[in-house]
Amino acid sequence: MALSLLHLHLLIITTTFFFLLSPAPAAARSPQTQSDTPTPAPWPEQFHALLFMNYSNSLSMVDLWYDWPGGRNFNIIQDQLGGPPLFDLEWNNGTSFFYTLREPLRCRSAQLEVGVLRPNWLDGATYLGRAHVNGFLCDAWTKADFIWYYQDVESSRPVKWVFYTGRTAHVMTFEVGAVLDDAAWQAPDYCFQKNDTTKEQQLESPEIFSFDNALSINHNLIQQNTMLRSSLRS
Repeated sequence: MALSLLHLHLLIITTTFFFLLSPAPAAARSPQTQSDTPTPAPWPEQFHALLFMNYSNSLSMVDLWYDWPGGRNFNIIQDQLGGPPLFDLEWNNGTSFFYTLREPLRCRSAQLEVGVLRPNWLDGATYLGRAHVNGFLCDAWTKADFIWYYQDVESSRPVKWVFYTGRTAHVMTFEVGAVLDDAAWQAPDYCFQKNDTTKEQQLESPEIFSFDNALSINHNLIQQNTMLRSSLRS
């Protein structure tokens, strides 16, 4: 009887010892809440970016000047080994000018129903998760089934965006607060003259936005930008 009690006592001590050594069960992970989901940083109200564009191996460089307080946006587009740069000047009242400053001199104006993209134009975008893009760890979003946007996790700077057509913008430089001189925002005089150099178009539908052969420089990129502004008009 004494031996049985001793065995029972040892069993209790051994069980308690191993229970104390056993790791505690892992805490159950709480489901990710909406507040935990990353949201895209609004664009700075003023910035200058240099974009490297690729569309089916058709390459171009875009000098982008964004000026929300001034109600204006400027894309200076240079095709690889192409002709003169194309200046795409957009105003918040919907007016846009597309012109060259070197021969052949051409200008076309257009009127859109929407103005410049708002700084928070990505509000409401769907979060897709994280991915390594161009060597950067990025958060990714999509919006309106039109654009996919990648933002550096560490700096919140845009790294790349891709239109639904596959046209891709790689952000090479991003200067927050950079401002272009006011004089550079002025469209040339011949944009306001009625002659063969100028044409005006009312853009009810960006899909039908067309250029004559003399002003065909990267017109697909301009069409893409006008469609973006229209699809995100809310």
